[in-house]
Amino acid sequence: MTESDNRDQFYSADVGNSGITTRIALRVEYNGAKFSGWQKQKSPSLATVQGALELALSKVADSTIVVVCAGRTDSGVHATAQIVHFDTPINRGLKAWELGVNSLLPPTIRVTKALVVDDNFHARFSAVYRRYNYILHSRSIASALVSDLVTTQRRSLDVDGMNEGAQFLLGEQDFTSFRAAGCQSKTANRCVIEAFFSQRGEFLVFSICANAFLQHMVRNIMGSMLAVGGGDKSPQWIEGLLAAKDRSLAAITAPPQGLYLVEVGYPDDLLSPAMLVKPPVLASHN
Repeated sequence: MTESDNRDQFYSADVGNSGITTRIALRVEYNGAKFSGWQKQKSPSLATVQGALELALSKVADSTIVVVCAGRTDSGVHATAQIVHFDTPINRGLKAWELGVNSLLPPTIRVTKALVVDDNFHARFSAVYRRYNYILHSRSIASALVSDLVTTQRRSLDVDGMNEGAQFLLGEQDFTSFRAAGCQSKTANRCVIEAFFSQRGEFLVFSICANAFLQHMVRNIMGSMLAVGGGDKSPQWIEGLLAAKDRSLAAITAPPQGLYLVEVGYPDDLLSPAMLVKPPVLASHN
């Protein structure tokens, strides 16, 4: 079967091909281990999630498609519920944007939902919150099966102390101490709605929800939380870091492979209620 034949089985007749574009929103999941982050790079040799998705969408639409995402993830970071939108002059129908696009994507990227949305919807600017999970795997020897999906933690951690430290993150405040040096955001102020650790079998999961995040913010927070959990620092140290507004005082950045974008929320009149999509490695744990 040729590539054209493979695509045609998912295509319906062109819908609304009248010079008026249709805005489509997608929920996308991906394993970021083999990608140089979400954002398309200048070098064609660097594989990115955005690049692969736009290529597949453009083939289905038979025109150049550019997508906008809710949150740009770094190299090695995963997503179970990334939200994107794009405008297309030809609406092929939702089946084409799901099954047709998936047939052209690498197996580590999948469109899990497609919706027609209002022209006012914007995947990034309409979002009211994002939620990330960071997954630690508590064992002395790293798993051969999930090594690129979790971060192995060999020493025991004080989870109560980490939860105490996490409470200092709540509310709107300056997160300069947890901001990457190359972050281009005009302000370091962010509002954290929720932050807590929960044990799920062998996995310790950090869940953090905020209106938006700075570059490397979750991984930088996680690095300092590990210093608290390991007994190197007290929970109150987190409060001091926030007050200091100095990245050099915080701990090193945690590795990318344990991080997942798991939920993006929007006003109900723009997109149906958000759904938290649990990472597959946690599927058997409540």
